[in-house]
Amino acid sequence: MNIAILSRGGGLYSTKSLLRAGEARNHTMEVLDPDHCELLVENGTAILNYQGDMVDDLHAVIPRIGASNTYFGAALVRHFESMGVFTAVTADAIIKSRDKWTSFQILTQAGVAVPKTMLAHAINYEEQLRSFDGNPLIIKLLEGTHGHGVILAQTYQTALATVETLQTAGVKFLLQEFISESKGADIRAIVVDGVVVAAMKRQCKEGDFRSNLHRGGTSEVITLSYKEESLALRAAKALRLGVCGVDILQSSRGPLVLEVNSTPGLEGIETATGKNISKSIIGYIERNK
Repeated sequence: MNIAILSRGGGLYSTKSLLRAGEARNHTMEVLDPDHCELLVENGTAILNYQGDMVDDLHAVIPRIGASNTYFGAALVRHFESMGVFTAVTADAIIKSRDKWTSFQILTQAGVAVPKTMLAHAINYEEQLRSFDGNPLIIKLLEGTHGHGVILAQTYQTALATVETLQTAGVKFLLQEFISESKGADIRAIVVDGVVVAAMKRQCKEGDFRSNLHRGGTSEVITLSYKEESLALRAAKALRLGVCGVDILQSSRGPLVLEVNSTPGLEGIETATGKNISKSIIGYIERNK
């Protein structure tokens, strides 16, 4: 098959890993930078040009759409869908998973356990803050990756000052309970085609509360419990993601889904687990194309 990876960084680990996995399976692989894609609809037909040449020979694409490029990236993926090209992650799934509040609504509707979370509202945010009973809480921007846009407010006054600043700036955000018993750790499970293909536990560095490896966190291989694995699979199914990373917190009331990432980084978890996740993604495309 002819498979393209939609990525702005051809030298990135995840992109190179996917290229190698596809080539090892005798597929013709290439990287398309979304910034050089031109989308057009004409006479009832979706047309895509890349650096001046029409793209009309692809069988599948693997989106690697960054948070800063969600709108155009999703539009590009939808364009390929209109052209009849299989995509490992759909445009609709990218948009719904990228917006943290929307994803939590969908997960809750599907019965997937998540931390107590509130969509901040300017009219009554003081009352919303008081509903957390003075406990530390997390303030999150609606979109963000690698731990960016996540603030831990230890006191009501700190939370109030932060919320007022964000409201003044016109930024949309969430209020979320802080799961102290997780002790700065979470679980990242990679789901491909309804199967957990790899999992690791991430621990934040000293002095931080975010476990992201990009922020200096450490990782170790783990075996998920039945409840954790079931939660990850149900989260992926609820958001209709064929490929995703599910972040899980271990709480006193059981595992909770913290976030679902439609474009999970592969370097940290492939290195930690020794699993060839890219091969699993190529296999998913082969089975479903």
